[in-house]
Amino acid sequence: MLKLYGFDVSNYHNMIKLALALKGIEYEVVTTYPNQSAEYLAICPTGKVPALATPQGVLIESNVIIKYLEENYPEYQLLPDDPFEKARVRELVKMIELYLELPARRCHTEAFWGVPVHENTKKEVKRSLLNGIQSLSRAASFSPYVAGERFTLADIFFLYSADLASQVARKLYDIDLLEQAPGASDLMVKLNAMPEVQKIAEDRKAAAPAFNAYLAKAFNKK
Repeated sequence: MLKLYGFDVSNYHNMIKLALALKGIEYEVVTTYPNQSAEYLAICPTGKVPALATPQGVLIESNVIIKYLEENYPEYQLLPDDPFEKARVRELVKMIELYLELPARRCHTEAFWGVPVHENTKKEVKRSLLNGIQSLSRAASFSPYVAGERFTLADIFFLYSADLASQVARKLYDIDLLEQAPGASDLMVKLNAMPEVQKIAEDRKAAAPAFNAYLAKAFNKK
């Protein structure tokens, strides 16, 4: 059985969980926070999460893990068969990751845990998020899904990246980020109504107290 190392509050961990759920793959979660212990480094060379233990060995990085799942469990496809359409979905995934998820992450500490970031950083992130959502609006379809009529990998990344980015935008800048892309808010509602997504949300809520305790300990050490 596959083993997924990570924790249920992590958005990248939850991307993998949703892909596994949609594909109907049995797996075991090994709750793990990023760490540099010798034991975990023997499993994951970076000490980060998520990591997926397969019969052949351990894979890291969410994009790599999902590509492995897509190629080995094709019963539920997250990518189109057509090479160009497949590339378009991957393009949208990369845009969401580079221009929404990563900029917003720079302000997670202040938005979610009250640990301030530099004002210059906040200004840079605000500009990046607005540029990013507007770029995505031009590239995406949102009819009703990110890439068109069919649910794809782009929707998984949108769900677990744009949600956090929109929370950062609302809390730090009083901006409704999803309003900048027509159809994005409706899609977020649609995705959150999926039974698989609701189950992951329940797991996330249950895992929050332990994660908050882990963070409190980590911040106190600094």
